Order: sequence, then C-alpha cells, then structure tokens
Amino acid sequence: MQHRDTETDRCCRMLLGDVFPNFEADSTFGRMKLHDFLRDSWGVLFSHPGDFTPVCTTELGRAAQLSPEFSKRNVKLMALSVDSLQEHHDWSKDIMAYNNTEPGSQFPFPIIADDRRELVEKLGMLDPEEKDHNGMPLSARCVFVIGPDKKLKLSILYPATTGRNFDEILRVIDSLQLTAHNRVATPVDWRPGNSVMVPPRIPETEAAMLFPAGVYTKDLPSGKKYLNQEAKSSQLRF
Repeated sequence: MQHRDTETDRCCRMLLGDVFPNFEADSTFGRMKLHDFLRDSWGVLFSHPGDFTPVCTTELGRAAQLSPEFSKRNVKLMALSVDSLQEHHDWSKDIMAYNNTEPGSQFPFPIIADDRRELVEKLGMLDPEEKDHNGMPLSARCVFVIGPDKKLKLSILYPATTGRNFDEILRVIDSLQLTAHNRVATPVDWRPGNSVMVPPRIPETEAAMLFPAGVYTKDLPSGKKYLNQEAKSSQLRF
C-alpha cells in the first residue's frame, strides 16, 4: 500500500528539533500567525477537549493564575480547542469567575478557535477515545513547548481524563532554558537553584574550568565515572 507523505502526515510526526508549523488562526486576541505572535519568545501551545467542561476550566484557570510566572520566563501561552471563537469568549468569563478574578478583567492569553478541526488534525492533537455528541473526536490534552528559534523543544500528551500540572510545565521550561545556555543536564525533580548534572562527555579539565566550585563524582560498583554532579547549587545563567 502506497503511503502519501502529505504535509499533514509530516506535521503529525513532528519530532523534537523540528520547526513548528507557522499556522495562522483566529483567536480571542484576534487573527494570529504563530511565528509573528511569538517573535523572540518561548511559547507553550496546549489543546483541551472542549469549552464549558470541568477539567478544562480548572486547567485554563490555573494557567491564567500562573501567566505572570510564564511571562517572567519570556513564555507566551496559547490554548486551543475545536470550539468556536464566540464560545471561547463566553467560556473565558466562566474561567475568570472560577478564579474569583475581578469582573471585567481580560483573560491573559489567547484561546485559538479551530472549529473546522484543521489545526488539531495537522498537529496530531485528536483523541480518538473522546468524541463529541456528533461522534467526532475531540482534541486531546497536548502540550507543545516552542523555543525562540521556533523549534519544538518538548511535547507531552495527556488523556482527556487527566488534568495537567502547570507547575510541572514551568519546571520543565526552567530546565529547557537553563540547558539551552549551559552544558548541563537537570536530574530528577530538579528545581532552580538545585545542583545540576555535568554530562560525562565533558573532559575533567574542561569541567573544572566550567564549574570552578568543583564537580562531585559518585563512586559506583561498576567503576564507571558517569554520575557527575556540580558540587554547589547552580548559579548558571538562564
């Protein structure tokens, strides 16, 4: 059977390091083109199954509460679902009320309307297990982190039944930004200020110059010298 390598197929198989499609769409902030909207910022594009639903309301409510933290990191948030622009506008008022926000306050980031399902199909965001009342698949809980170079840095896919942890998304962005500027890796449960790992491919003499406070190497039964950790809490540049 012949396989057609269409543009949609290629986008659905998007890999880390691929340039993110420069789509154009209507949003609650007006017509937007992704790369123009991001400029030199990082971006988080996340989809949700539907407006006026309980889990999605808690998710976008939490994202709205954390939007100042994302802004501090030069990150722009964007939500997306297969609902209409008017539904997004109406629902955003419910989200703000859920957050006990001052009436009349503007929702802090755009919600993209994709009622024709063009973007969710192009980006591989559909959840075949979750369908609307017409039997059409809804958008899954996808998360895409896009770098200032417009390349995909991270992707996470959650089922419709599991709400996301936006504090974890912030933590991941801290790691991505730190490791983008420094030759380090972040260990399990890492938080800013914690020690980082020094990749074993960096020679000891070079590691000594990069980390003047020293590098601690854990002795292991295998005798292999690969578990290298910065001796003091990280003061590296983000």
